[in-house]
Amino acid sequence: MRPPSLPVDEEVRQQARSLIHTARHAALGVLLENGLPFVTRVAFGTAPDGMPITLISDLAKHTGALRRHPTCSLLIGDPGPKGDPLTHPRLSLMATAEFMCRDTSRYAELRAHYLQTHPKSKLYADFADFHFVRFNIREAHLNGGFARAFTLTANDLGLEG
Repeated sequence: MRPPSLPVDEEVRQQARSLIHTARHAALGVLLENGLPFVTRVAFGTAPDGMPITLISDLAKHTGALRRHPTCSLLIGDPGPKGDPLTHPRLSLMATAEFMCRDTSRYAELRAHYLQTHPKSKLYADFADFHFVRFNIREAHLNGGFARAFTLTANDLGLEG
């Protein structure tokens, strides 16, 4: 039995896109080498083309997990200051992680764009053990609040690679 999902319209697409473009952190879910799930908080941003990205260190447990098994999920959307946290919108992104190669003009553009929204990252962005990771979206699930669940495609989000 599939969970209930309402029809997607432009208002739903815009709400999901807004969550992506305003998020500054996310919960990242990966599979560890032993097969256990692992969730951690990561910095979150977007590339110039709007694709979700993060900057992570080789020292982090989730980096090795993504290198071994790039399928992952991200949860974005913060609860508001009042009320039940489950009534606030949140977006789950099911994705494949892609580590970006440093020796390209695309990397330089990505770095510059990311540092505009994450200026403190400039302190460590160029360390050899830090890498930008792009998340290629396969599917998304928007929970827009009580009884407002939607399944979206990368195309709905304007993020087909």
